[in-house]
Amino acid sequence: MAHTATNKEALLARVRRISGQLAAIEKAIADEAACNAILHQVAGVRGAVGGLMDELVGDHIQQHLAQPGLSDAERAEAAQDIIAAIRRYAK
Repeated sequence: MAHTATNKEALLARVRRISGQLAAIEKAIADEAACNAILHQVAGVRGAVGGLMDELVGDHIQQHLAQPGLSDAERAEAAQDIIAAIRRYAK
């Protein structure tokens, strides 16, 4: 079972909040809201996505790197997975 399943409801709640924030940005643009208001909304979404990423990275490290009993091959694969995800996110 994926580690996201144990925290599924909290993760889904975060994603739904982000979705709501994006919908508010779309509405603000459609309604020709002030640029500074839209910029603040976009910054909020970026922070929310960053928080989601932080939580997922932490969970991944706890479940796939720090868990006792994992083989070296499993740890190496998990490390490569997280490195690839962080590099992609940082672009």
